Amino acid sequence: MAASSTNIKLAVDAVVFGYSKSDGVSVLLIQRKYAPFKNSWALPGGFVRQGESLEDAVRRELKEETGISVNYLEQLYTFGDPKRDPRQHIVSVAYFALVKSAKYQQLKADTDAENASWFPINELPKLVFDHSEVLNTAIARIRMKIRYEPIGFELLDRKFPFSDLEHLYISLLGRDIDRRNFSRKMLALNVLDETDEMYKAEGKGRPSKVYKFNKKNYEQLAKEGINFEI
Repeated sequence: MAASSTNIKLAVDAVVFGYSKSDGVSVLLIQRKYAPFKNSWALPGGFVRQGESLEDAVRRELKEETGISVNYLEQLYTFGDPKRDPRQHIVSVAYFALVKSAKYQQLKADTDAENASWFPINELPKLVFDHSEVLNTAIARIRMKIRYEPIGFELLDRKFPFSDLEHLYISLLGRDIDRRNFSRKMLALNVLDETDEMYKAEGKGRPSKVYKFNKKNYEQLAKEGINFEI
């Protein structure tokens, strides 16, 4: 018996985590301009065009709907529940990205996005479609990933005190960490280069060392396999 024809569409969605030392972790959302769910909040995303790669589609949709470009982009999961979209059966390949939110405060919504805004990760509005599930999957993934692999250096300044790296991990994990153990393990990876600069926080004690990320050592370590857990 011949298989019945189907009309399944392919889409992409993006979970963009923003980070700043003052605000912690936030999530980039768009307000939909059209039905279904007009004026409701959702993740940026849209349909993949003919001849377009998935990653190109994600980058295009982010640029069109929010005005931002991302460097760190990783495929997350494929969501294919036939009822996830009321229009028809739409399969979505989700990605997650990491950016400095302070760099993208002037967002530019366009195409099918009425508005674009950052929301603190603990103060999110209700999301439409299955985007809450997509977001929760991304949060679980990044919290698992950073426990075993040092990521997120692109969220810090080019040079930074070690306390900034600690704050980044605490914000992404959503919990406190054993600072002494974290420092010992991170420095042992040899992915941080000590500079000749010192940093003194206002109202704090003695100055602390300033570091910069050694991308070359990190890439070599990634090839060899990283033994890192916090």
